[in-house]
Amino acid sequence: METFVDTRGLPRTWMLAHRPEAAGEARKMAERTLAGWKVAPEIADPVLLVVSELVTNAVEHARPPLTLRLSRDAGTGRVRVEVTDGGPAATEGEWAASCGDEERGRGLDIVDRVAAAHGDRLETGHAIHWADLTTAA
Repeated sequence: METFVDTRGLPRTWMLAHRPEAAGEARKMAERTLAGWKVAPEIADPVLLVVSELVTNAVEHARPPLTLRLSRDAGTGRVRVEVTDGGPAATEGEWAASCGDEERGRGLDIVDRVAAAHGDRLETGHAIHWADLTTAA
């Protein structure tokens, strides 16, 4: 587990194992980074929620590899969360496959409610899911 925290606010990127535990691991890495950047709790808490949701979606609905990237704009206070995956999986993950329709599909609704903006970019061989969070979100 990494222990370095960049207090200058430089972007941080982590490769994650494509497994259910990735969301919790990503939250811990993001939490340490946000603390090092001295991000206020009113931004940090929603960032951690978005990290969990986007990483969980990648594990359940996409192929590896899985990468988390956090960046911060010191001037505006915006924090960007980017999760890159290997594109849509042929089958759902174990958890998603076991759920009924009423138990799933809330992750992007949560991201929509807490992020100032979010979206996707498809590039050759992978997809990037991003969300921007600010004090105005």
